[in-house]
Amino acid sequence: MPKNEATPSRPCLLLLDGHSLAYRAFYALPEENFSTTTGQTTNAVFGFTSMLVNVLRDERPTHVAVCFDRSEPTFRHEEYPEYKANRSASPDSFRSQMSLIHEMLDALRVPHLSLAGFEADDLIATLATRAAAQDMNVLIVTGDRDALQLVDERVTVLMTRVGISNMTRFTPEAVLEKYELTPAQYPDFAAIRGDSSDNLKNIPGVGEKTAAKWIREFGSLEELVNRVDEVKGKVGDKLRDHLDQVLMNRRLTQLTRDVPLELEVSGLTIGQGDRHEIDKILDTLEFRGELRDRLFKTLSSAEPETGEGFEVETVALGPDEVGPWLRRLPEGRAGLAFKGAYGSGTGRIDSIAIAAPDGGADGGPGAAFIDPTTLTEADEAALRDWLCDASRAKAVHDAKGPMLALWAQGMDLRGLTCDTALAAYLAMPGQRAFPLEDLVRAYLRRELRGEAETDGQASLFDDEETDAVRDLGLRAMAVRELADALEAFLEPRGGTHLMGDVELPLVTVLAELERAGIAADGAYLSGLEAEFGAAVKQAVDAAHASVGEQFNLGSPKQLQEILFVRLGLPRTKKIKTGYSTDAEQLAWLATQTDHELPTIMLRHRDQAKLRITVEGLIKEIADDGRIHTTYNQIMAATGRISSEKPNLQNIPIRTAEGRRIRQGFVVGPGYETLLTADYSQIELRIMAHLSGDESLIAAFESGHDFHQATAARVFDIEPQQVNGEMRAKIKAMNYGLAYGLSDFGLSGQLGIPVQEARALKDEYFEEFGGVRDFLNAIVTQARQDGYTETIMGRRRYLPDLNSDNRQRREMAERMALNAPIQGSAADIIKVAMLNVQSALKEVALGSRMLLQVHDELVFEVAPGELETLRELVVDRMNAAYSLRVPLEVSVGVGRTWEDAGH
Repeated sequence: MPKNEATPSRPCLLLLDGHSLAYRAFYALPEENFSTTTGQTTNAVFGFTSMLVNVLRDERPTHVAVCFDRSEPTFRHEEYPEYKANRSASPDSFRSQMSLIHEMLDALRVPHLSLAGFEADDLIATLATRAAAQDMNVLIVTGDRDALQLVDERVTVLMTRVGISNMTRFTPEAVLEKYELTPAQYPDFAAIRGDSSDNLKNIPGVGEKTAAKWIREFGSLEELVNRVDEVKGKVGDKLRDHLDQVLMNRRLTQLTRDVPLELEVSGLTIGQGDRHEIDKILDTLEFRGELRDRLFKTLSSAEPETGEGFEVETVALGPDEVGPWLRRLPEGRAGLAFKGAYGSGTGRIDSIAIAAPDGGADGGPGAAFIDPTTLTEADEAALRDWLCDASRAKAVHDAKGPMLALWAQGMDLRGLTCDTALAAYLAMPGQRAFPLEDLVRAYLRRELRGEAETDGQASLFDDEETDAVRDLGLRAMAVRELADALEAFLEPRGGTHLMGDVELPLVTVLAELERAGIAADGAYLSGLEAEFGAAVKQAVDAAHASVGEQFNLGSPKQLQEILFVRLGLPRTKKIKTGYSTDAEQLAWLATQTDHELPTIMLRHRDQAKLRITVEGLIKEIADDGRIHTTYNQIMAATGRISSEKPNLQNIPIRTAEGRRIRQGFVVGPGYETLLTADYSQIELRIMAHLSGDESLIAAFESGHDFHQATAARVFDIEPQQVNGEMRAKIKAMNYGLAYGLSDFGLSGQLGIPVQEARALKDEYFEEFGGVRDFLNAIVTQARQDGYTETIMGRRRYLPDLNSDNRQRREMAERMALNAPIQGSAADIIKVAMLNVQSALKEVALGSRMLLQVHDELVFEVAPGELETLRELVVDRMNAAYSLRVPLEVSVGVGRTWEDAGH
């Protein structure tokens, strides 16, 4: 069917039912997959924005407005107080997103409106009527079938069906085809049918077919009422008995087309969106990749204030031209961009672009493009010397990958004074990714493209090779300019010390760890995978036997049916798809019933997780028999280093079965043993240091087990009188406070009522008042400053501390409690890694550092170096930072990672 889109002679107004679309998105996209690091659910915002972008892209309207419902009663409630009374309150996680949707629309400059006393449908009906009268086409996007009454030759309805992308286009012909009724007859039919979602009663025993048949036969509801006695049989009696209800339904179903809106349809244009503002809200919501790309491609008006690109001449250097060009480079920092394939411990460089420090101000080319495959011996030597010359300052975006690839090709990268990805991370640690294109828009207010491309003239005659040269040169120039902008941004925020003294040197250390990897016993891991796989199969068979039938243990729907219908077990936490079957709820269920299925399900999930973990490790064993994880330096907002492919922090160590996986990591050929070293209770030592609480410091100095000592103080007994339960409670409290644990979280962790958890915390604070005052002061100061700070000045900005949304504000408060302690621990382990790696090189040991996992470092010990290495590691880790409660390092030695545990 033809689209009701804009034509050269007729504009098109797009109208969207905001609440309807947001609700559909909320229930179509799983909450657990859409959440920020602050705990803000974002599925409704993501889905709504995605639908908006799609329809703007596909329909190309000239005008647009999004209409929203309001919380105040409408004129329909005045006539019928039970109107929509059957609807439950919107979930908190949905309500918290409405303001975010409004913020998104404001950033996109998309008009949105609401009016007390009226529903969004009434506003849509009014605007559609006005637009059609002005000879505009109208397209309505909604999930409410009442909008079908508006359809005519000018007005088309796009009705959402399944998910957020499946829609049905309703023109007059489509309405007639589906219902065998005209759009004008639709509200008459709907009045008879009723609407359970609006609490409009139907006629008992009268369905949609009968309702449609009556309207077709009599032509309208009015005529049906006038001739109601002609309707025979029991259905006729029911119609007459419920005629008042039907007539009221008709009045409530009728959309109002004359809402007093003080605006002109002609003014509902899509405004010039601020690219920086859009980037900011996308970053806040942690929306990455595909949606961002679609949004900017669709909203071509949303440009930076200047809309400019880069003006740079890039020359492709031929044979014997590299050395002379590099020698002519002026003093200052050059920008580098690489193209190639990067991996842990390997990679290759296909091409390099170098932007001159002066950007070509001397009249020469601003950047040079180098193809390593075309280099002469003299070229290669000149490039190698320049790259490894620490006196030649360089800026790179995300340098670790190129550094590894250069090493694989016999080159080195030194003189790195700025990594623009790292600098952006220090500026905004709450983001998840830092694409160069986004940073250029945000900090330079420009586009990552050439000046000529701004007016669409660039690529008409360029061949692919010329494009590659130009594009890489642009990236190198962008990195050079971005480095200056980011350093200027960091300087007043205290980030330059962290960048220069910690994060930049750590790039090389992490690259060295990735290149080294750790040896893996493939045969052992394969046997372990088979063992865990057999345990999974046994659990499946046991589950089937326990209920006398087969079912899919991985299907929440089938499991709900078995647990709560077939077996009639106590109901767990209510969720939108029924009742929860997550691990926490299954563990609770196991305590409430004698039936074995919940316990079997927990065992099945544990074994399945272990099998998947081992399977992933086996796939990551490289040709050299080692696993080379990839370290992420710019992922965690607290400053922690994470790893992937495989995620070594995800290997379980609290269960005996989980620890067996660590047996698969072994000492490699030519080395004597593995050595592990980690900080003992580093978060608690930092908390004692930052709070200055004398009682907590005394507990560390007492010589007793720390958790036993603090428990003795809380319960006012001798340390020897502390039993296991007491120690467990206070241990949870000790670590919980360091992680910003709430009363509710503590109660769940200990399995005690919230009131008891609160009382326990009060008892704790009576003894450790300095900790209480410190934690209170953190939030107060962070609310005032807008950020928290670690012992080394690492900042974490938390704008939600002053949010009107309670959920977001409380999550930000927990993060404010957590960030200084967790972030300080991250700072200390990073400094320790730098200290240790530097010492290993100073004394020229053959031993090497292999892994960093949480607060633990893993080393491979060369023959005869064990005692020297042990002393060196302990000394340099202890010297990483001076706390009021000194750092303490525990060391273990063994053939496998597990054997070396302690």
